[in-house]
Amino acid sequence: MFELLLRWFLYALSIMFIALIIPGIAVKDFTSALLVTIVLALVNAVIKPVLMFVSLPINFLTLGLFTFVINALLLLLVSKITPNFDVEGFLPAFFGALILSLLALLIGKI
Repeated sequence: MFELLLRWFLYALSIMFIALIIPGIAVKDFTSALLVTIVLALVNAVIKPVLMFVSLPINFLTLGLFTFVINALLLLLVSKITPNFDVEGFLPAFFGALILSLLALLIGKI
């Protein structure tokens, strides 16, 4: 249970960090980052597998790099769903998803 809460906290810190370094991504406060983390986890659990299956041919052709595009689109979707979290376009979403993927690798190693 403690490990789950720690990961949730670290992902929320990652969202705050991304909002600080990427222009075009804004989070109002840490509570909003916690909510973004929950919504992003739910979207990744429900919608991402369907998108990955549908985009399997193009993902195969791009050797898996299209996954970053899917992650960016999901980050844009989360910004539309959650209050106090704004992503202003595809490029900030793409770079935010890229950095979030790298930070998720680090968090997974902890």
